[in-house]
Amino acid sequence: MFDLGLTELLVIGVVALIVVGPKDLPVMFRNVGRFVGKAKGMAREFSSAMNDAADESGVRDVAKGLKAATNPVSTAMDGVKEAAQDMAKSIDPTSYKPESETGKMAVERALEAKKIQASTARAAAERKAREAAEALEHAQAAEAAVDTAPEQPNGADAPSEGSETKT
Repeated sequence: MFDLGLTELLVIGVVALIVVGPKDLPVMFRNVGRFVGKAKGMAREFSSAMNDAADESGVRDVAKGLKAATNPVSTAMDGVKEAAQDMAKSIDPTSYKPESETGKMAVERALEAKKIQASTARAAAERKAREAAEALEHAQAAEAAVDTAPEQPNGADAPSEGSETKT
């Protein structure tokens, strides 16, 4: 709207300070702010009224037609995009007819996926069982090592005379 830079605003502020005076300057700025706010509100209201009038009279439809006439490729591509979006929404990949080739392939893929899931689950169960068996073997070997360890002679397990025992 107004092309005012920092220096122009500074000059306006200094002139206002000199003309109005420091005591009345805040009141003047408040009144100017209110005026600017009212002006913006009126401009916004006018703009929305003009847009509503244009919608009612069909100016937007005419503008769309002119755009289509000036750039037909873009308009055609917009139509293709809309059609593709509608088509993508209407396609359901699970609604194949079982007697069609696509339906047969979908059923085969589903069966293969179930077989893969079952074999993976079976392999995981076998691995867990094997790991549990190995852990049991290690525990039994450790227990056997403790049982077969030679006892220390002369009651070495008993505390010595200089050490304290906790009770």
